[in-house]
Amino acid sequence: MTPRYGQPPQAGQPYRRRPGAYAILWREGRLLLTHQQAPTPEFQLPGGGIDPGEHALAALHREVAEETGWIIGGARHLSSYRRFCFMPDYGMHAEKRCQIWLARPIRRLSAPTEAGHSAHWMTPDRAMAALADPGSRAVLRAFLARR
Repeated sequence: MTPRYGQPPQAGQPYRRRPGAYAILWREGRLLLTHQQAPTPEFQLPGGGIDPGEHALAALHREVAEETGWIIGGARHLSSYRRFCFMPDYGMHAEKRCQIWLARPIRRLSAPTEAGHSAHWMTPDRAMAALADPGSRAVLRAFLARR
C-alpha cells in the first residue's frame, strides 16, 4: 500500500488523480530545491505533474529543467506516496500520486523557465526545515538516514 501524508481526504469531496514525479537532487552534500512563489510561497522538491501519455522519467527531466534550469542524470526511483490537497492553480481537489526519484544534477543550462520559481542549494538540515510537504520530508529523511 502506498503511504499517505498530510490531510486525509474530505468525505464527499471528489478528488482527481494527479500523478507526479519529483527529485531529490544531491550534489557534494547539498540538495537543490525549488521555491515556488505562487499560489503559496514554499520550498519544494523539484518536479511536478506527469502529462497524459508521458513517462514519469520524461516528466521528471522536464519539470526539473523548468523549475531549476538544471539537467539531471542517473535517476532512480526511491519511493512513492499519496497526498490529498486542493490545487488552487488548477481549481481542483487532487489525490496526488508522488513518485520520488534520486538524481544527479549535471549542469545548469539556464535560470528556471517556469514563472515564479527559483533554484536554491541547501544543506540537508536547512532543506528538511524548508520543505512544506510532509511526504517530501519523510522521503528525504529516509534518504539521509541511509547516507
